[in-house]
Amino acid sequence: MSALAVAAAAVVGYLLGAVSPAALIARARGIDLRGEGSGNPGATNVGRLLGLRWGVLVGVLDVLKGFVPAVLFFTFFGDGAGEVAGAAAVVGHVSSPFLRGRGGRGVATAFGAVLGVAAFWALALMVVFAVVAALSRWVGLASMAAGIALVVIALVTDADTDQRIWAVFLAVVILVRHRTNVVARWRAWRVYG
Repeated sequence: MSALAVAAAAVVGYLLGAVSPAALIARARGIDLRGEGSGNPGATNVGRLLGLRWGVLVGVLDVLKGFVPAVLFFTFFGDGAGEVAGAAAVVGHVSSPFLRGRGGRGVATAFGAVLGVAAFWALALMVVFAVVAALSRWVGLASMAAGIALVVIALVTDADTDQRIWAVFLAVVILVRHRTNVVARWRAWRVYG
């Protein structure tokens, strides 16, 4: 894998990831996500504010932001380039220059990146997410569980070192982006038991 391919993967992935379907759709519907709901420019907040179909649409578009660059660079330049493109898309999503450094929590985009380079891993993550979400009724917890499961899968399969580092990176981004969610839940639990 050439340095040029890595650089192209990083730039293309980041720029695609930085585009926020949530912010664009909400703005077109007359809503500024920064001051509504959770303030998060992601599918869950759009779903709460605009309805399920809009939330699903944003979720699908966020998955595609990770999937498209990852699968394209994976196909033409190999595993490493696909991983770089997918990781860059997640970074773009969580810290978009178009949103002044703000962004979503990165779950759907990370899932798209995994789907693009390791489809079987993505299937396992879907199962983990669905089970935890059904049992807890908390999307954030399901997202964090899927992030942890990604690392576990990378460690117990025949993944190489680069893939494992990539999996840990994606998981850390997801967990860090959910820290405020966890703190808020913890405080509410302490107050209301």
